Amino acid sequence: MTYRIKVPPRTLPVDEAHLVSGLEHWLLGLKEYRWPLLVGFALLVLVGGIISGVLWYDAQTASKAQDLEREATLHYLTRPANDPKKAETNLNEAIALYKRIVDGYPRTPSAPVALFSLGNALLQANQVDAAIEAYKRLVSMSGANASRLGLVQQKLGYAYLLKGDHDQAAKAYSAVIETAGSLNRDQALFELARLEESRSRPEAALTHYQDLIKTYPNSPFASEAVIRVKVLEAKKSPETVPAPSSALPPSGVPNTPAKP
Repeated sequence: MTYRIKVPPRTLPVDEAHLVSGLEHWLLGLKEYRWPLLVGFALLVLVGGIISGVLWYDAQTASKAQDLEREATLHYLTRPANDPKKAETNLNEAIALYKRIVDGYPRTPSAPVALFSLGNALLQANQVDAAIEAYKRLVSMSGANASRLGLVQQKLGYAYLLKGDHDQAAKAYSAVIETAGSLNRDQALFELARLEESRSRPEAALTHYQDLIKTYPNSPFASEAVIRVKVLEAKKSPETVPAPSSALPPSGVPNTPAKP
């Protein structure tokens, strides 16, 4: 009598069956939505290409602006002292290049530097009003950059002084003092005190000098402020006035009325 070995039918485990079923569903869904997926992928590639193009363009413009700024600074710094005509030519070329950077490449890192240098060059060329406009434009661009803002406001004060507008100069120096984080507040205090002194306002000048000495005792302007305080205080103290001569006659001399 023979025995047959029964072989159980081969079936997939439960987890494997679920896996195959899920894979089939995923493939069916992929096939059904293949066009939206292809369109989305194409858009993703397109956006990536645009971003890469913008970054490449910004890098190229930044490089061009930097080259122009370097060339302008070379013209500005190499003005020969013994050749006024050549010095004027170099200054005008520097101004033209700085303007080209500011107008043509305003979003590059070189633009604020060029605008500040443009203001300085315009002052050198005695174009005070144009320099003031350049400094004011840079002030509006500086935002939260306190160190740059303080420096520009101080230069703006100098420009107003050259123009003879003392009120605006005082406002510019005060703006430096009120800007938290500016690195030249001590110098602005000193310049404001000197300005008030030149305007015959010794009390205001004395207040600013004393504030400078108290707040910035290690400043290089503090020693000069100490001297100015002593000078102003000496001017405030009353001078010794000689006693008036007595109206009475010397002793022993009768006070006779004048004859008519």
